[in-house]
Amino acid sequence: MAVNLLDFDAAGLTTWFAQQGEKPFRARQVLRWVHQFGESDFNAMTDIAKSLRAKLISTATVSPAPTISDKLSDDGTRKFLFDVGNGNAVETVFIPEDERGTLCISSQAGCALECAFCSTGRQGFNRNLSTAEIIGQLWQANRTMAHDAAGGKDSERIISNVVLMGMGEPLANFDNLVPALRLMLDDHAYGLSRRRVTVSTSGIVPAMDRLAEACPVALAVSLHAPTDGLRDKLVPINRKYPLAELMAACSRYLVRAPRDFITFEYVMLDGINDSDADARALLHLVQDISCKFNLIPFNPFPASGFRRSSAERVRHFASILINGGIVTTTRKTRGEDIDAACGQLAGKVLDKSRRVSNALGLTLRSPRTSAGVELQS
Repeated sequence: MAVNLLDFDAAGLTTWFAQQGEKPFRARQVLRWVHQFGESDFNAMTDIAKSLRAKLISTATVSPAPTISDKLSDDGTRKFLFDVGNGNAVETVFIPEDERGTLCISSQAGCALECAFCSTGRQGFNRNLSTAEIIGQLWQANRTMAHDAAGGKDSERIISNVVLMGMGEPLANFDNLVPALRLMLDDHAYGLSRRRVTVSTSGIVPAMDRLAEACPVALAVSLHAPTDGLRDKLVPINRKYPLAELMAACSRYLVRAPRDFITFEYVMLDGINDSDADARALLHLVQDISCKFNLIPFNPFPASGFRRSSAERVRHFASILINGGIVTTTRKTRGEDIDAACGQLAGKVLDKSRRVSNALGLTLRSPRTSAGVELQS
């Protein structure tokens, strides 16, 4: 069976080439062809010996997940749907802005953490994505958009930032995530700075510590509540790693982080977590942590049970945080017309979460429940 070279970071590819009796520089050559130039045809790798090209053709492949659909929003947001097999599909979203282009990547087919307000969590969980399936989203999006922009802007500047904020909890797929991150950072691959690659987590504390050691990139924490009582309901992983442990992990992460702050993501749910008291409680919670807040207006999906906080309530909530000395931004809703906005990504998931326990040892309920939170009708 052919080996998918998208599964290897530089160290892994060097090891594989050594096993084939090839010198280390061959790995660097192939890494550049595959990731810098988006090449999957070994015959097109013209500075590689013909004998090695023939060997690669018989033993290896460059195979991203097949593209099922490619939709463009009225605001320029682009959503890709990738087939990851056995009835599962994951979504990847590109968000263009004036000074950067951000690609939002998925890490799992579904998600086992079942956050109450997230469309992905409602679908349940099937499996972790492989390294090839994670980095393949960047590989395919980069290649597709570079082709579309031929003769236009520099293809290397189309995707300037990557965020692991798509389907799934990245840190629950740690062993496949880290090689993909290393490829994003590698100068022979995508050459992104650590400040321009962000991993978002719901708060898996041991994995946050591991990431700080293995591959520290920018970190975003899905907070969404100022107290354990509410967060237990909205973000069930909080029952295993409550806020005191999470805040301590954030402080530890900052020692190695490429940025001098943690970003806290906070979805604004009408009547649930958007009161003045909630804002003041947040100020108390993060008083010892260098951070910024990114407020996210809730993006509805069928049968969510939640309502979006009003624009005025979001502005007032933000003003309390800002007056308390916290840098606070409000995320602009993008791609809503193609269901590409934050919290709307669902893809297609063959749910296994009711039949098998996840790696965190949590008891999972049906993804169709409300996680115990009192929902607004």
